[in-house]
Amino acid sequence: MLASPRVGAESPKDECGLFGVWAPGEDVARLIYFGLFAQQHRGQESAGMAVSDGEHLLVYKELGLVSQVFNEATLTTLQGDLGIGHNRYSTTGSTTWENAQPAFKTDGIRSLALGHNGNLVNTLELAERAARAGGATTDSDLVATLLARFGDGGLEAAALDVLPTLEGAFSFVMMNERSVFAARDPFGLRPLSIGRLTNGYVVASETCALDIVGAVFVRDVEPGELVRIDDRGLQSTRFAESPRQALCIFEYVYLARADSRLRGRTVYEVRRDLGRRLAIEAPADGDLVIPVPDTGHSAAQGFAEVSGIPYGEGLMKNRYVGRTFIQPSQTLRERGVKLKLNPIPEAIAGKRLVVIDDSIVRGTTTRQLVQALREAGAAEVHTRITCPPIRWPCFYGIDMSSRSELIASDLAVEEIRRYVGADSLGYLSLEGMVAATGQDGGEFCRACFDGEYPIPIPEYAGKFLLENPAKS
Repeated sequence: MLASPRVGAESPKDECGLFGVWAPGEDVARLIYFGLFAQQHRGQESAGMAVSDGEHLLVYKELGLVSQVFNEATLTTLQGDLGIGHNRYSTTGSTTWENAQPAFKTDGIRSLALGHNGNLVNTLELAERAARAGGATTDSDLVATLLARFGDGGLEAAALDVLPTLEGAFSFVMMNERSVFAARDPFGLRPLSIGRLTNGYVVASETCALDIVGAVFVRDVEPGELVRIDDRGLQSTRFAESPRQALCIFEYVYLARADSRLRGRTVYEVRRDLGRRLAIEAPADGDLVIPVPDTGHSAAQGFAEVSGIPYGEGLMKNRYVGRTFIQPSQTLRERGVKLKLNPIPEAIAGKRLVVIDDSIVRGTTTRQLVQALREAGAAEVHTRITCPPIRWPCFYGIDMSSRSELIASDLAVEEIRRYVGADSLGYLSLEGMVAATGQDGGEFCRACFDGEYPIPIPEYAGKFLLENPAKS
């Protein structure tokens, strides 16, 4: 039996984008703005920043894109020498203003702000420790609550106490009135890099954010490391040993921007190699290789290079859709209104297309896309995917937290092909995907493909766990 249509967007929802800066004399708020702008792809639900002048910590956050949340007047009011910023896509908790980050805590004398990329899996234990099981609706707010009990030792001592008790994926940027902190879980599931400015330091989820503010890449925050940046310079403390490296391999496939670097290689290089290997493992007869924007471009070029089939543009993406509060009416939906992707009939009419995409999650968008390409005149549609079938949910910060959402969890490739309506369907193997990174497969988290989770997952894990504790 074929799967019934699944509701929702096709590609996995992005994680979150982090940015932190300590740079006396610089326009810190503007640096944070551009750092978040460069990482807008990592989260479109909300944006926020916290800044400090050394005495007072101020937070501003709102639902929407970075360019919608901040303007010249807002940035002018956010004056300081240090700060942190956050783009959010919710992987724990609903899309509400209260859940936007940075999370902020104060006792009236001392304050802290925190931004989180990732997802914790022991939230109920932490909630019990904080005696806030009914009060926190995100794991990030829960961590901020625990850190706020820093006492005389300050935020650094609190972090060294709290971080070892956290289980799951986390990269944090944190700050008090005078210092910026960065931390990464012992497995290093989520990326976090350090950059050097002329008179300070920057930390960011991706190196493209370092580039946009003119920072020079120094190194990654190490798994299990807490970094402090202030007028004493950059200092490092290890809060936990690293059992193994387990960077999310999906950063290469989909999440990261093509010009970012991970472990010494640009994401563009890896994606191009994904396409080359896909052309060898899953060849197709066609007249034109086209990408599904934006992550498919590099891979489609690699596929065309090896296959000898010409590369071309067949789909136009509206890059300004983002997070919209206005949904199409039923009439517009029935007319097939295409908010994000629209075929170019003159480019594809009468042609056998090889369509390169990063993944198939639920199958609905791929199905709609194949149908749209046929309606635009494509003679054949051969779909090729730059990763293996996604069969297992992610509990570490990508929004696909149940097997019921995943079309490949219970269907074979041929059944998926029939559901999406393609003339043929091919996936890259797990071995091919790992080989494209140029690294050992044991250095990645690949759980969504092979079900081998580096950190054990409790039975009660879920996106809205803290909002619905009775269901745990």
